[in-house]
Amino acid sequence: MADDYYQILGVDKSASADQIKKAYRKLALKYHPDKTKGNKTMEAQFKKISEAYAVLSDPEKKQQYDTYGSADFQQRFSQEDIFRNFDLGDILKEFGFGGQARGGFGGFGQQGRGGGFSSGGMGGNPFFQNMGGGGRGHQQAQMKGNDLEYALPLTLEEMISGTAKTITISDGKGTKAIEVKIPKGLTRGKKIRLAGKGEPSSYGGPAGDLFIKSQPVDTPGIEIEGNDILYSKEVRLTQALLGGKIEVTTPTGKTISLNLPAGTKHKAKMRIPGHGIPHMKGSGTGDLFIVIQILMPKSLSAEQKALVEQLQHTGL
Repeated sequence: MADDYYQILGVDKSASADQIKKAYRKLALKYHPDKTKGNKTMEAQFKKISEAYAVLSDPEKKQQYDTYGSADFQQRFSQEDIFRNFDLGDILKEFGFGGQARGGFGGFGQQGRGGGFSSGGMGGNPFFQNMGGGGRGHQQAQMKGNDLEYALPLTLEEMISGTAKTITISDGKGTKAIEVKIPKGLTRGKKIRLAGKGEPSSYGGPAGDLFIKSQPVDTPGIEIEGNDILYSKEVRLTQALLGGKIEVTTPTGKTISLNLPAGTKHKAKMRIPGHGIPHMKGSGTGDLFIVIQILMPKSLSAEQKALVEQLQHTGL
């Protein structure tokens, strides 16, 4: 789970810049390597609070963090991005740490996690050198481009069988056509990700991703609930009363004969297992439900009226 910078510093999201600075100063005085004397747990906490302050003390980074949230922000921005223009040395001097930090602290910023701020005033201590990655001149990773989302209209048949589509998107620098393979089961609320097909980076980094979201096309008489299909079937009043055989055609074109029980109620459902929409991941298929719609005549002929009146006398 991604760290929450506000929780790390112990402040609310509504905290002012002064409150954020005060919170960081208090924690820095507690966890600074001069105080912890090689304690790796406290060293790690110092790194966390410094990262949180680097973001929340910068209005632009803070806005991005508040917009994307912890997990998405930390996927979009590298440590180099986070610590860019953040001079830890000057900040700690302001808090009273002006000399060389004691102890052999190292390892922060390894495996692509360092860089972006100066370690000035720390006297070459390995802990601060690794945090800073060598100062402002150190090569910095570039920010990824924005992700894009495209709502793609899909028919029921396309959701059942899968399909291939050519879509045209605008990525901020023009339009481009992209071939998209749609898997079976891409129902409402489901997405597929096309890595690197999003908006180009304005900073020379990798392009963002493109997410294709299903937008089912409305079909008269058919509703989709998850991977289940609800198909409306009209029957006459006499059929509902007396029962009998009815035929329905599934979305894949198969004709099935069903036994309609006598006395079937309006909007009763009859389930046909395995004739719905396949699941996009894993095995299995949704079901097809036949929803009975009893047709009520708007008017009666003289003969029909007489027969109904006879039925009325029988107590029906």
